[in-house]
Amino acid sequence: MEFYLIIVILLFVLAISDLVVGVSNDAVNFLNSAIGSKVANWRTIMIVASVGIVLGATFASGMMEVARKGIFNPEYFVFAEVMVIFLSVMLTDIILLDLFNTFGMPTSTTVSIVFELLGAAVSVAAIKVMSNGQGLSELSTYINSESALKIIIGIFLSVGVAFTVGALIQYFTRLLFTFNYEKKMKWVGIVWSGIALAALSYFLLIKGLKGASFVPAAFKQWTVENTFALLLIAAVVMTVLSFVLHSLKVNVLRVVVLVGTFALAMAFAGNDLVNFIGVPLAGFESYTTWQASGAEANSLLMESLAAKYPAKTYMLLIAGGIMVVTLWFSKKARSVTETEVNLGRQSEGLERFDSNLLSRGIVRSVMSFFSTSSKKLPDVMKKRIQTAFEPKKEKKPNPPAFDLVRASVNLTVASILIAIATSMKLPLSTTYVSFMVAMGTSLSDRAWGRDSAVYRVAGVLNVIGGWFMTAFIAFTVAGVFAYLITTFGGWAIAIIVAFAIFFITNTFLLHRRRSKAQEKIVEAQSKGDRVSAKTIIDDTAKTVVDSLESIRTAYWASIEGLANEDRKRLQEVKVAMKALSVSNEEFKYTFHGSIRRISEEMAEGSRSYLLAYDLEQDIIQSATLITDSINSHVEDVLMPLSEGQVSELKQIAEDVNAFLEKSAQMIRSRDYTNFNDLMQSRRPIFTKIDNLLATQSQGIREESYSARNSILFFNILLETKDLITDSASFVKLYYAVDNELSIDDPFILVNRTHGEK
Repeated sequence: MEFYLIIVILLFVLAISDLVVGVSNDAVNFLNSAIGSKVANWRTIMIVASVGIVLGATFASGMMEVARKGIFNPEYFVFAEVMVIFLSVMLTDIILLDLFNTFGMPTSTTVSIVFELLGAAVSVAAIKVMSNGQGLSELSTYINSESALKIIIGIFLSVGVAFTVGALIQYFTRLLFTFNYEKKMKWVGIVWSGIALAALSYFLLIKGLKGASFVPAAFKQWTVENTFALLLIAAVVMTVLSFVLHSLKVNVLRVVVLVGTFALAMAFAGNDLVNFIGVPLAGFESYTTWQASGAEANSLLMESLAAKYPAKTYMLLIAGGIMVVTLWFSKKARSVTETEVNLGRQSEGLERFDSNLLSRGIVRSVMSFFSTSSKKLPDVMKKRIQTAFEPKKEKKPNPPAFDLVRASVNLTVASILIAIATSMKLPLSTTYVSFMVAMGTSLSDRAWGRDSAVYRVAGVLNVIGGWFMTAFIAFTVAGVFAYLITTFGGWAIAIIVAFAIFFITNTFLLHRRRSKAQEKIVEAQSKGDRVSAKTIIDDTAKTVVDSLESIRTAYWASIEGLANEDRKRLQEVKVAMKALSVSNEEFKYTFHGSIRRISEEMAEGSRSYLLAYDLEQDIIQSATLITDSINSHVEDVLMPLSEGQVSELKQIAEDVNAFLEKSAQMIRSRDYTNFNDLMQSRRPIFTKIDNLLATQSQGIREESYSARNSILFFNILLETKDLITDSASFVKLYYAVDNELSIDDPFILVNRTHGEK
């Protein structure tokens, strides 16, 4: 008994963890529209969502059956087996969701729980039938295949439907409103807001109250049977209310977005709470049933799980409280939300995903289709459409990712689709619907322009690919865990729990490092005040100093690794250079915004910052070429350099190390006392490199060196000259800014052809 009591306690501990990681992922469903449109300050949005979550949690008591009988037939499993299934599911769920949260990828907690239950149940059932001497064809007896298939098909069909409907509704809505929607609020805005609020009210009625045990079944049935009348009455009432609010100078679209945020938060808690605590509650009920029966754990069939078991209100309130706390304090929740908001934002900026062959093909096909279609439209209509979809020039700094029109469409369309599916008893994923509606509206709103389309499409494909991976990973890992626990018992549980703790700890540290880097970018992008060129250049100094220090270390380690053919050290250098390139994304993606921040009369500042950006890219490229060529030479087991070549490179490395160190120190301190000495110290290095190049050329003519050795030697020396040149150019740039000199001055002008004036 103690063994199974420990499992029950562990299930509830895992439930708390699952609530945290689950909310962190699903927060995107109801927060992205409010946060992306900046409908209110962050605190107000959180309060609205929190109230919705608490109310939704109290309505969730009737939604717990999927964990008990929706996927497998409990009457064919004994108590010991269902406890293995439940424990395997919970352990898999927190690992899987935490993985997606760490990388800011929204996924479906519904899909994860369904496939985890399916994988664990299939694994346990397979062991059971084989131990009984039966064939695997008997698995269909144990698995509720009809219910599972219905859930799976419904969830994945919702992806295409949500995207298409979202795109169409947004297209016609934008035609009505245009981007100057403030001018259309008097009539179009009032009518649209009335319809939207009516739809959201119906959504609350259908979806929010569906699981509430205190709502009579007759009332629920009546709402389904009188859908049209309810919607018509609600539309009239809400339109009148919108008119009154508009007359009182209230922005009705803000009301729509906040009500939509509340409605989706409530529905999320009411519907998805089962994904987090349904399994532990089913485990607890199984334990109490077994304890009361007095039967053996391996003999009591769990027929009791087929009956309804409403959750206790206090349990639901505790769960709701944990969800609210997570919503306020989870940085991973913000990361997932940022992913969706950035994929749908109207403006340019940092693109998180790289383009790929599929995204390029899709973009080209869509562009070709629209180009051909537009030729068939009358010129008047084309002009009208072009005018409607012409974005406003945002003058204020750090504008919203998208406007209130799109935010209201996101929430309204998602709510309508979820309400329709619920009334028809069709299963779907709120995450998939919310995300795909947002992507569809982004496409229609022309947020995916020529400069961003391939990256945004690639991002959507990555997210969708992650959804399919969710299903595969959930099924496989839960099945493996169930097999291990069944076979090895308590030892397997201890090892898997230890692995889960280790995994989550490491993803937490990884996410914190990624978050700090992202915060720097956001901070740089959010500064909207006009500033002097010197202020902007000062902001770059730390980045440049860090780059010079990293390159100095990598250069020296590469030469040492080449001399000793030390593959391990060269791999460490490769990793370090990759990290440097990643950290340089901050410089890469904020230089455009930073130049815009420089006062218009300070044109010199814009050119200075652009030069700093150019130098940063160039010096990292040169360093990467050196380290990669050395690493490839050693990895390919090519002939080592001669002792003379190694000795000569080490002498150069010492000179480079000293020069880069002095350059970094001068930029860091902005003390130019030894400026002339530093500039003069380049010449001996260049002379030494030129002499080595001449000697190497002579050796090639005399066939003293192999071809590959000579190529490597030449590459290192030529790129080394660029390293010295770029490092000196950085010092001269900061010297010019601090002394208010022109970068076009002959003394400052950079000569980028392997040396300088």
